[in-house]
Amino acid sequence: MKADAISIAAGVILILVIAAAGCIEPPKPGGSSLSKPTASKTPGGIYNPLNPAVTPTTPPMYVTEVTPFETVTRPVPAVTTQGYSVFPVPSPVPEDLTCLIYTKTQPYSYNASAFSFNLQNPPMYIDYSVTPVYVTGTKIIQYRVDDSLVTYTDFSPDSFFLVTVRDKATGEIYLKNGFGPAQGYSRNVVGTIKVMQNDNIIVEFSGNQVTATAKIWVKPLGNFENIQNLTFSSCKYWDIPQNFLT
Repeated sequence: MKADAISIAAGVILILVIAAAGCIEPPKPGGSSLSKPTASKTPGGIYNPLNPAVTPTTPPMYVTEVTPFETVTRPVPAVTTQGYSVFPVPSPVPEDLTCLIYTKTQPYSYNASAFSFNLQNPPMYIDYSVTPVYVTGTKIIQYRVDDSLVTYTDFSPDSFFLVTVRDKATGEIYLKNGFGPAQGYSRNVVGTIKVMQNDNIIVEFSGNQVTATAKIWVKPLGNFENIQNLTFSSCKYWDIPQNFLT
């Protein structure tokens, strides 16, 4: 009787153990019996199982940056050298182009030549070069101890070449300049004269004991008609603010 009671109790315990074992799922290979973590979401609400939720530091780009059609040109900076500034030279204006219209080479011995021109679009440029006569002489140089006799070579005091610009109708002199140290003019044998009168003018070349070459430059535009049909031997731009003797 006692043995039957023990057998019944053992059977009940066995049934309870089997029932409890059926409620527990055995662990999968490589798995864990710990609780499964919850995947994070980005701030935009998009499910991202691989990356944690991190606030982006830069906004996303939805367009592609390209080179604009218009570009901004930077101003050319001035270059400073040893305390002064050197600025870039501006580009010449096509309307300021001057062309050679007259050349005169002549020896002068108290004689002159002239030409007239109706200058409607000044300036006119007259550049010249002269070959004067040189003379040799002697002079005494005074020193504290004694005097010395030295030999020198210089321009002849009778050598000069002058350019005179006049009003053609009245003869009024607009300007007169050139080479002639003994006459009160420049010692420079090369020079350029700038004529600014808008007028019908006469240009005179005069001199003595020199051989001079003079060239006349004017703008074709405004001084000639049908300039597209004209040809010139030489053209250039000038940058002379006033009469220039070198």
